[in-house]
Amino acid sequence: MIALRGLSRSFGAAPVLDGVDLDVAQGESFGLVGESGSGKSTILRAIAGLIPGWSGRIAVDGQAQKGERRDRAFFRTVQMVFQDPYASLHPRHSVDAVLAETLRLQGMDRIDQRIVKLLDDVGLGRGFRFRYPHQLSGGQRQRVAIARALAAEPRLLLLDEPTSALDVSVQAEILNLLADLRDEHGLTYLMVSHDLSVIAHMCDRLAVMQRGRIVEILPASHLRAGQGAQPYTTHLIEASAGYRPEARP
Repeated sequence: MIALRGLSRSFGAAPVLDGVDLDVAQGESFGLVGESGSGKSTILRAIAGLIPGWSGRIAVDGQAQKGERRDRAFFRTVQMVFQDPYASLHPRHSVDAVLAETLRLQGMDRIDQRIVKLLDDVGLGRGFRFRYPHQLSGGQRQRVAIARALAAEPRLLLLDEPTSALDVSVQAEILNLLADLRDEHGLTYLMVSHDLSVIAHMCDRLAVMQRGRIVEILPASHLRAGQGAQPYTTHLIEASAGYRPEARP
């Protein structure tokens, strides 16, 4: 579903991505971890066409992408869920308006029925349809953001720290929702998170990044066991506050 070859990007003289090679299979949930500034979110934004000036090769579902232009067909395949649900929704647009606009942009029919189905899919229900963002909790806003991403009926979701802005009590609900949606719709996930326990729970494999490069790719089972082949991976696991591999099933 995703193939990256030699993906590089610099801001000024500082390289943020330095020759990244990565493959994500269709239907896989793949995680990106590493310290702040390691290039994780930059990969997502390059794939989504949100940053210019990258070099290398990006292919999504076998289609090579060039520059930052993405056509409608791309966004029927790929959607992104951002970190902050408070910033990703227009404060003056109701939930109905947010979803209707997305559906119309994608050329969908039966708008009313699709909105009701999307709200049901993310566990909100039609009672939330005409509410505004200020009337929603953080978790409810993120559910709306996920519903908006699903409106295009994509096959790939780019998830940029989708729970880090939420209360701990709500994070598990959103992660369980994402896991259920992946199973129901056969989605592929590329997920960025600072929380290793989130990646261990949600992903099949993960890449450990440092200074714009991939240090190691390993199965999530190794992460749950606290095992890394590279010293940086071992250090990252040990330094992750509150992460206890022995507590994972």
